[in-house]
Amino acid sequence: MKATKNWKVRTLLAASLAACLLGAQSPAGAESAWPDKPIVMVVPYSAGGPTDVVARMLAIPMGKSLGQTVIVENTVGAGGTIAPARVAKAAPNGYTILIHHMGMATAPALYKKLNYDPLKDFEYVGQVMDVPMTLLSRKDFPANNFQELLTYVKANKDKVTLANAGTGAVSQLCGLLFMHQIGVQLTTVPYKGAGPALNDLMGGQVDLLCDQTTQTAPVIKDGNRVKVFGVTTPQRLSSMPNIPTLDEQGLKGFDVKVWHGVYAPKGTPPAVMAKLNTALRAALQDDMVKKRFAELSTEAVPMDKVTSESLRTHLTAEIEKWGKVICAAGVQAD
Repeated sequence: MKATKNWKVRTLLAASLAACLLGAQSPAGAESAWPDKPIVMVVPYSAGGPTDVVARMLAIPMGKSLGQTVIVENTVGAGGTIAPARVAKAAPNGYTILIHHMGMATAPALYKKLNYDPLKDFEYVGQVMDVPMTLLSRKDFPANNFQELLTYVKANKDKVTLANAGTGAVSQLCGLLFMHQIGVQLTTVPYKGAGPALNDLMGGQVDLLCDQTTQTAPVIKDGNRVKVFGVTTPQRLSSMPNIPTLDEQGLKGFDVKVWHGVYAPKGTPPAVMAKLNTALRAALQDDMVKKRFAELSTEAVPMDKVTSESLRTHLTAEIEKWGKVICAAGVQAD
């Protein structure tokens, strides 16, 4: 009887130990099997806009690397803050990720209340690219060069309209910096996305727009749909060397480049983050992606920036930089 009892005890102990071991191993097993279903890449802006264009370029090669489809999903609204809030609250399993531009850094200064903290609620996959911007006008705008533009704008500041893609959009930030440096306040016209803003510029409904080359390069290269007055980088672009910089035309120190990064919810397992990073690196080195980037007058960041540490460090510095610019401009949304 005693022997039978001891046997039962040993059997129960063995079963408990096996269960503990199985439980300890299952998360690692799940991570090693990841991904076993499609991944959603959330974009904070409308389809056809610059960030959406970048996301769709990356989705196919990332999916190929991961062995699963990467679905691009546009979650638009509140100046690009709804999408990060959604991803911050998503299950930390790698199946919901975020691609966002420098709006991740400007939101803390632009909005009194945010439903997420860029530095506390995310894991960082890596930086993607730095995108130059261009200052454009409708094709029948009276000015034909930058000096004529300045003269006309200062003489007609109450009539000139400056479009942007909405509160928090990089086109708004570029416009704020432009107005600050020329000392003129223009009538700004916010749109729900960069695509509609550019369409109305080409249609003659608004006068000026400062936006990313991922959006503007095709219409600039077309030659007769807009006028271009300068690029926002310190050096001219190799893809459009005939376009002078705003800096060389008198706006000293004017430097706006739009950077992008990929994020996952806080607590996403390291093994999953490593796979996402590998997939992002593979996508940025894909020949078709490189070709498309070149067509849009941009390029991927160096591979040493495609890391979690680099993105977090860059984001932290950008929050401080743009916080000062936005506070000085006195622009803040509810």
